[in-house]
Amino acid sequence: MALINHRAREVHFKIVYYGPGLGGKTTNLKFLHDHLPPERRGRLLSIATDHERTLFFDFLPIDLGQVNGFTTRFHLYTVPGQIYYRLSRRAVLQGVDGLVFVADSHPAREQANRESLADLAEHLRTMGLAPARIERIPRVFQWNKRDLAVTLPVERLRAALNPGGAPEFEAVAREGKGVSETLRTACKAVLARLSSEPATAARP
Repeated sequence: MALINHRAREVHFKIVYYGPGLGGKTTNLKFLHDHLPPERRGRLLSIATDHERTLFFDFLPIDLGQVNGFTTRFHLYTVPGQIYYRLSRRAVLQGVDGLVFVADSHPAREQANRESLADLAEHLRTMGLAPARIERIPRVFQWNKRDLAVTLPVERLRAALNPGGAPEFEAVAREGKGVSETLRTACKAVLARLSSEPATAARP
């Protein structure tokens, strides 16, 4: 749920990048952080684990306008993909306003994609969110690693992971292809939903 900071006149939103381990979530955030203007982004922070890191930073978009005179600030998070970091993923999902699911296009990772999406659905349910509210969380799907010699067909990825027809993008995150487009669409979707649910006032 969006948070309002009246003192700074900002509305804060949280977007979480979800997906299987080593699928490209961290690569997305690193590319975005490297290419956003330094004066409009916060530090790239990391919570290290043995195998993967949870990264996060916040930024002020320059082209999405204001909300009732308030500046919008987005907080971007990744989650560790390995199965034994389930509690970490649930903690990161608390207060989520939008989701980007980064799928690995390698054929050997097809099952990992499915398991990660099922894991996401389970976490959202166990967080106590009503089914109707879960359905309203904006989602964007990114089909990453499209530069591989062999990739899963987009139609197959869509049928397995995105049958509802949410916005989707083909991407090569390590080259930045599709990365900015994915984020921009997620931000717009989050803003579009703001009018349907009240924001929560942040503590000063």
